[in-house]
Amino acid sequence: MTDHTLARADEVLTELVELVETARTLPMSSSCVVPRERTLDLLDALREVLPPEMIEARKLVAERDRVLTEADALAEQTRRDSTAEAEALVKAARIEAHELLEGAREEQAQLLAASTIHQTASEQAAALTEQTRIDTDRIRAEADAYAARLGADAHSYAERTLSDLVANLTRLAATAENGRAALAQHDPGRAASDAADSTAPVDVAEAAAQRAELPPDSTESPAEGNLDGSSSAG
Repeated sequence: MTDHTLARADEVLTELVELVETARTLPMSSSCVVPRERTLDLLDALREVLPPEMIEARKLVAERDRVLTEADALAEQTRRDSTAEAEALVKAARIEAHELLEGAREEQAQLLAASTIHQTASEQAAALTEQTRIDTDRIRAEADAYAARLGADAHSYAERTLSDLVANLTRLAATAENGRAALAQHDPGRAASDAADSTAPVDVAEAAAQRAELPPDSTESPAEGNLDGSSSAG
């Protein structure tokens, strides 16, 4: 949330406090009468300040999921490609080795005296097989290292993004809590209930997400009339 948005939220909360402070008190009661239209306007203004942060939070979470999904997909594709390439190399090496051995056998049959030809072919086939194995291991190691780097980068990005989100939501929750405390000071009937609620641990991100999912008419006030201590805070 930007400083301008925080300032606007503080202004709306201040106007709500002033509205309650200056409201006409009913005789023989702690209840008061507030202008219905003005109260609804202020609540609508406060609701308009808060949702952009909720939308931003959802976008950040969606972006994190997208980055992680793309990283997993890229890593999986890299592994598949490296495996296919390795299998192709092994297959080509086997074919070439087989051809060399067959050629050596044919030449051995023709020239029994030239035994060195078969030995040379076997050595070349073994060397080629060993080199293929070395290349395959290297390709797999490079693919695994690349996939690990992608995963680490995605995790780091998600951590930074969520840290920024938690900081913004913490500032928003602090502003809302200050406004509720100010309202509670002018509503003795609600002060005890708010004090009990404030002792319970609150997950800032979860509370903000729950408030963002409330239906649009959940913040409307009753018709202009009596607002007792149990319904004016909140």
